[in-house]
Amino acid sequence: MSQSSPSLWRGAAPLLLASTSPTRRALLAAAGLDPETRAPGVDERAVEAQAEGLPPRRLAERLAEAKAAAVAAGAPDRVVIGADQVLDLDGTVFHKPADRDGAAAHLARLQGRTHALHSAVALTIGGAVAEVFVATARLTMRPLDAAGIAAYLDAAGPAVTGSVGAYQLEGLGIHLFDRVEGDHATILGLPLLPLLASLRAHGLLAF
Repeated sequence: MSQSSPSLWRGAAPLLLASTSPTRRALLAAAGLDPETRAPGVDERAVEAQAEGLPPRRLAERLAEAKAAAVAAGAPDRVVIGADQVLDLDGTVFHKPADRDGAAAHLARLQGRTHALHSAVALTIGGAVAEVFVATARLTMRPLDAAGIAAYLDAAGPAVTGSVGAYQLEGLGIHLFDRVEGDHATILGLPLLPLLASLRAHGLLAF
């Protein structure tokens, strides 16, 4: 069982992450908050349909809140973090590509343009949502022709279907970009600095 650092975490039980994302878990663990994880079982497309008309930034918040609330319902005595990330290209939301062709189509639309990554967190305490917040990073992809996209997809392999933009910035995806504006943790899907500030404000961290 995961356990947060006893010198840092002040919760009565380990932090509970409403996600099975290894990247989010690793970010928390590196910050001394090694959480337990639990899949939220939320139908993201259903939440998105119900939130039709919301701007992408607000959609990210709604998804994070739904995930935190789903896990908190079964663990009302735990501090729960729900998180989600939305890729926004001029108001259009992208989803994970189903296959290589879908990844190529994503990259063809993103190349030469700037898109936003809205990373949201919802914090529940005592079974109720205590805070929801979002941080945004902006990434400018360099111009790519069909041959360049194919070369990247060949090099990156099946991992391209694991993220909404068909890239992992911490891996080979870094080759796709001219400029990146935003906190690295936000780009990876967890706005860690505002999250830690919130945990401190609620008396859950030692300093």
